[in-house]
Order: sequence, then structure tokens, then C-alpha cells
Amino acid sequence: MKSNLFINREISWLDFNYRVLDEAYDKCNLVMDRLKFLAITASNLDEFFMVRVAGIMDQINVGYNKKSVDGLTPIEQLETLNSMTQEMMARQYNCLSKTIIPELNQNKIFFLRYDELDEEGKDFALHYFRHECYPVLTPQAIDNSRPFPLVKNNQVYLCIMLHDTEAKVKEEKDFIAILEIPKVLDRIIALPKAKDSLALNYIFVEDLISPFVNELFTGYDVKQVSEFRITRNGDLAIDEDEAEDLLIEIEKSIQQRKWGASIKLEVTRDMSKKMKKWLMSELEIVESELYELKGNLDLNCFMKFQSRSEFNELREPRYTPLISNEFYEVEDIFEVIRDKDRLLHHPYQSFQTVVDFVRAASVDPDVLAIKQTLYRVSGDSPIIEALIQAAQNGKQVTVLVELKARFDEANNIVWAKKLEQAGCHVIYGLAGLKIHCKMILVVRKESDGIRRYVHLGTGNYNDVTAGLYTDLGMFTAKENYGSDVSTLFNLLSGYSHYTLWKKIEVAPKTLRNAFYIAIDREIENIKMGEKGKIIAKMNSLVDEDIIKKLYEASQAGVEIQLIVRGMCSLIPGLPGVSEHITVHSIVGTFLEHSRIYYFYNQGKEDIFLSSADWMERNLNRRIETL
Repeated sequence: MKSNLFINREISWLDFNYRVLDEAYDKCNLVMDRLKFLAITASNLDEFFMVRVAGIMDQINVGYNKKSVDGLTPIEQLETLNSMTQEMMARQYNCLSKTIIPELNQNKIFFLRYDELDEEGKDFALHYFRHECYPVLTPQAIDNSRPFPLVKNNQVYLCIMLHDTEAKVKEEKDFIAILEIPKVLDRIIALPKAKDSLALNYIFVEDLISPFVNELFTGYDVKQVSEFRITRNGDLAIDEDEAEDLLIEIEKSIQQRKWGASIKLEVTRDMSKKMKKWLMSELEIVESELYELKGNLDLNCFMKFQSRSEFNELREPRYTPLISNEFYEVEDIFEVIRDKDRLLHHPYQSFQTVVDFVRAASVDPDVLAIKQTLYRVSGDSPIIEALIQAAQNGKQVTVLVELKARFDEANNIVWAKKLEQAGCHVIYGLAGLKIHCKMILVVRKESDGIRRYVHLGTGNYNDVTAGLYTDLGMFTAKENYGSDVSTLFNLLSGYSHYTLWKKIEVAPKTLRNAFYIAIDREIENIKMGEKGKIIAKMNSLVDEDIIKKLYEASQAGVEIQLIVRGMCSLIPGLPGVSEHITVHSIVGTFLEHSRIYYFYNQGKEDIFLSSADWMERNLNRRIETL
């Protein structure tokens, strides 16, 4: 199929991040919500570079030159992405300085530089520097005996040019040092409120430190102080087949991530050419990887800032999820599920019900066993707490912890160890496959025999993100679901071959084909003169073969409505190819995370929930359910 029928997946992702940035520009949003969206675009971009751009650079470094489905070589992709990112970051800072800051000022909120402070403010800054900052700062001189140190990923640093007036040789008069702005310091500091003033004044910690760096370098004159920040390759390379202990191997790889190659250098525009050239040389950065920015680096810091309680009136109130009626103050949650299947839509309906389900199972004397998958959990997870309690109560508890959940590896390792220490049976899944399905199985002894209760979801068992992401979850006590989920857990924990499923489909063996069968059925119905319709909601649509199948369905006349939050390589509305396809992306208060697939099926209307997006990795390299 021609390359002009596909959008490059990386370019499509940047288009998505532009949609998030549009929310930061949108004056219909309250100003602190706009600041939040701006911080989200910055966080998104960091991860994009650490994973996707880093991957393309790895391809180039090993000489891989095969074109992607859209017809671009890795070098062409990298050039395009760097150019688009330069524009995007310029727009981020324009959004901050030209639209958000003026509105903050209208609300008596100001960001000040040191030279804008009054005498009281300067006295405060000096005191804060000496008592809060100085004890934790570590100046790092760089010379022949002290080589360039490890610069941490996505950390703000000051680069300082020093002048030694006592040096006799001219070439030795100027020196360069770097100073990490440690994360133990608050990035944005509230200044003392002036008497009879309603203004709330703040200063970035690096702007507070800079005027006093001379106290760290006695005997030297400070000629220049500028900020810089690097992004490193953050992908982990793990040989699962050779690893004797996957947990230990991943722990080692997390440490190696600190030494990933530098792939992006951000500097403030006031940095001299000499300093930039020196940093680029030391960090092995080329011109296209240099980003000169007009303002303080790392817009991620605004996520914490905008959440301060003093700004409650400047952002939408946090949504309070409701307990679904059938679960409200219920005495026996198992009876409610046994009565009929129950569907929950988070965050509109509270995730607390899922927590209550696991907690009830952990203390119910009739529960024999609990099995659960965990992909990303919160730092203080009530789910983990309930599973530990269940093990302590003598129940058979099996937890499949996906150690390879990107950037959550360290957190998941901590939880895996705690669960094991509590007596849970912890497993890590299958070599070469991420376990991305979301499921809980509770085995309970009842008067009429053993009954299995199941929860299947589209989202992670994370009580924090459950309030921020839209997801769906289903409770059921039907035997076919219980049988399928039991079989899948046995497959993941032991030596079992794939089987014929009764109610679910499982990637990588049967899920892709199940989608093909459903799409082909709509095509056949059109050919027979009947109606054909598909509605699909997902995070990303980039699988080449699925897109080809959707084009085939559109050409047959099937009406296709796609709701794709992020990457989408399909091009809708192409005459003769996709004129029956529409694509919408929802970006708003909540992150649209649910995956829902609808097929008209001659009016029978099949609706499926899934943990999988239409991506090659989900359908071929992960354990997913439908």
C-alpha cells in the first residue's frame, strides 16, 4: 500500500501534543488549568524524546535505513521531529509568556527575578540561599584533574563561567563549573507578602541562587550564569532470555539508564556561544539537538505549582467520583456481582468500588484465593495493602507484577519485594511479552460450590490515575469468564499452551484475528446489502495491517467512526480509500484511556472492552485481553 496513505506515527504523536498545547492557549480554560496543560505538554515531550526519538537515533547509529510505512527513513524522521519540536517548544514558551503570565499578573500572581525584588525581598533571598540552598549545593569545577561529571537526566543545572584574577597565564584565567539544582529544593519559592498588598510573588530557585553563586567560588569572579538541562536515552535494553533473575536484571538496567546517551540539550537564550560550544562538546550534542529557550527551563515544575491551595478559584474544582448505586454501602459485594454483571465508568463512578472488592476478598473467610495483574500502581496503593492483608490472612494470593512497565520499573520492583515478603506468590510473566491485561480473579467457596468472581478493565489498578483517566471495568461471576481468566492466569504462571477461549480473546495469539473477523463480517454484511458499522475508541492507532483492513472496510462502504486520543497513522476522508472513516480526538479534563470496540453485526451490536490499542506492540508483543 502506498506510503502517502499513512501518517508517520511520531509526527502524529507531536500533533497530539499540539492538541494538548492548544488547551493551554484556550482562554475558555481557567488559568491554572491552562498552566497544568502546559506542564503536561512538557512532561509528554520529555518521555517522547527518552523513548521514541532515542529509538530513532539508535536505528541511525546502527546503520538501519529502512523506510517506515509512511516512506520516511530514520534520518528523515529525526530531521522532521527536531524541526517540529523546535517549533513546539517555542510555542510552549510563547504560551507561557504571552498568554498565561499576563493572566496570572491580572490575578496578582507574579514571577520575579532577583533584580526586581525590593530590599525586604532581597534580604529574604539571601537568608533563604544561605540557610536552605547553600547546605545542599555541590559546585563541580571542571578542569584537567576534575573531568566533566555525570549530568542527570531532565535535571536543571547552572553553568557558571569564572574568572581567576590571580592566574598568571592568560589562558588559565577563565574556568567553567556546573551546579545542580537539586530536587530536594522547591523549584518555585513564595516570597514574603508585602504589607497591605494582595500580590502573591514567586521566584524560581535558580533565579534566587544565581546572584549568590560567588559564595560557592571564593577567590573567583562570576562572569556568567546560565541554565541548561539534558534529556538522555531512557529506553532499557534487557535480554530476558539470558537473564537468570529478571528483577535483578531490571534493577541493573534502571541504574544504566542514568548513563544513557544525551539526545537533547536545552539552554537559556542568554548563554554565551563559548559556553554553548563547550557544553555541546562535553555532552556530544550536535546543533540540531540544541534548544535555546526564552525562559526558565523545565516547564514540568508548573504541575506542582498550579495545584497549590491558594489557587483553588483559578482552576476547575476536582471532580468527585460517585459510588455506583448498586455498590453504595453494600454489605455483600459478592452478592451484587453474583446478581448480574456490573459495569463501572471511571472516574465518573468511583474506583473505590474496585478497592472495596479486593479488600472484601482479603478478609472474607470464604475466599480461598486472589489473583491479580499489576501494571502501574500508585506510591501508596490500597490495592497492594489489601493483597498483603489477604496473604497475612492465609489466603492464596498470586500477583503478576509487570516489571517492564516503562518508567514505573523501580516502583514495581519495590512493590514486588513487599508482596513477596508478605507471603504473596509474585510472578513476572513471560519472556519477551509485557503483561498489559488488567484482571482480578477471586475464588470463593459458597453453599453451591466454588464460584469465581472476575474484574476485567481497560485501565491500571492505580487509585491515583483512576481519578484522572477515563476507563471502564466490568465485574462478573459468570462461569465462562471465570474459566477463561483462570486459564489465562495459569498460562502466565506455569507451563500452559494457548487454548480456545469461551468469552475473551488474548493477544498475541487470538486477539488480532478476532478483530479481523469482526471487521470482515461488517464488510460481508455491506456486500449483502445490509448495514455495516464500526466504532472504535482507543489511545493509539498505528498498526499497519489494522489500518489496511479499515481502509478495505471503508472502500466496501462500512461506516467507521474512530475516537483516537493520541497517535493515529490512518488518514480519514481520502477519496476511494477512507471517505467513510471519521477520526476524532478527545483532549480535556480527563485523559481518555478506555478502549472500546463496537461492531454493528446485523443489529446484534457487539461491544467489547479491551486493554489493547490498535498498535503492533499491543497485538503482537503483549498479553492483552478483549
